[in-house]
Parts: sequence; structure tokens; C-alpha cells
Amino acid sequence: MAIKMEIKTGNMSTPGGGTKTKLLDAAVGVVRAKGYSATTVDDICGAAEVTKGAFFHHFKSKEDLAIAAAEHWGAVTTAAFASAPYQSLSDPLDRVLAYVDFRKVILQGALSEYTCFVGTMIQEVYDTHPAIREACEKTISDHTADIEADIAEAMRKYKIEGEWTAKSLALYTQAVIQGAFILAKAKQGAQVASDCIDHLRRYIELLFPKSQTAAKQIIRA
Repeated sequence: MAIKMEIKTGNMSTPGGGTKTKLLDAAVGVVRAKGYSATTVDDICGAAEVTKGAFFHHFKSKEDLAIAAAEHWGAVTTAAFASAPYQSLSDPLDRVLAYVDFRKVILQGALSEYTCFVGTMIQEVYDTHPAIREACEKTISDHTADIEADIAEAMRKYKIEGEWTAKSLALYTQAVIQGAFILAKAKQGAQVASDCIDHLRRYIELLFPKSQTAAKQIIRA
């Protein structure tokens, strides 16, 4: 079931945030645009319009800020997904499919406005900064757990059994989405990411009996 959805994921700005929040928001924006390694404390301070003294009042280092920013990103995006219109759908499979639609809808603006902050960081630092990797992994895993819950409910409702699990499918959705972001960066455009997400939706439809009619239409096409 498709549903119209909108969300702002570009330049994050937390209403009413103080200096620390400004730095967290700035870190998200700059790292999404430049990557973690290329981002400097000066870049972040400039984007936040604060002094380096203010930076070091709140954070010991760029790594310390990155860990906090991963947690901040998780909190902000969790709230955004929790309030998305698809959450009101009563059928769990409809929610899963509408979540996928949602991920396609928000492929808007510049690359840095729709690609994933924690996904961007983890690609760079997975071996060199384990504390950042762990913070990013937690954010991704927490998000995946929400999707897993809907998939598990849909499996129970439609009596789906197989060699795959709700957890493995939830992780697969994130593998496709994060991979789609990488391809979008490589090809400098959202179309390839949109196509990948379309394929993800078709795949999920094929796994559930409720979608047999749609699946047959896809096969015939």
C-alpha cells in the first residue's frame, strides 16, 4: 500500500537547541557533505557559528563529537520515523511496504541531504575508530529493530515460514538502502537509489502471500 509522505532530512536543525546542539547539527551536515576524515573542527565550528573554545567546552575531540553526533542522529531520525504517516497503518505488511516507499520519497535534494550520516561515517572509520563504529552500529541496529518488529508481526499474520527471519529481512532492507546511497554517490544522483528501493519493495512483496497478485503482475512484466 503506497502512502504519500514527506520529511525534511537535509540540513538538520534542532529547534531551541543551544551551543552543543548547534555543534551536533553542524557535524551531521558537514560530515554528510565531506566525510569524517575530511571534516575538521574548524569546519564544524564554522557551520555552527561558534568558537573553538565553545567546541572544546562541550567535546574533548572530533571523535568525541562524532560519537555524540551518531547518538543525536539516532534520536532525531527515530522521532521522524516514529511520527511518519505510515505508522498509522493497521496492517503490519502495509507498514513495512509503506516504510520502503517512505525511504524512496525522501531521496530529495543534494546527496548530503538524503544520505545517511552514520552510514557515511561507518564506511570510513569501521577499523580506525572503533568507538565511532560502535555508536553508528547501535543507531542502525536500533532502527532495524523497529522494522523487524513490523516484519515479525506480518509474518505471524500471514503465517509466513521459511529459512529467513524477520531480523535477516530487516537487516537486508538496510543493506539495500545503504548500498543505494553508495551508488547514488558514485553516480551523483538519486535515480539509481530510487531504482534499488523499488526492487527492494518488489522483493518484499514476493515474500508475502498478500502480495501474490502484485507479484504475478511483476513477473508478467
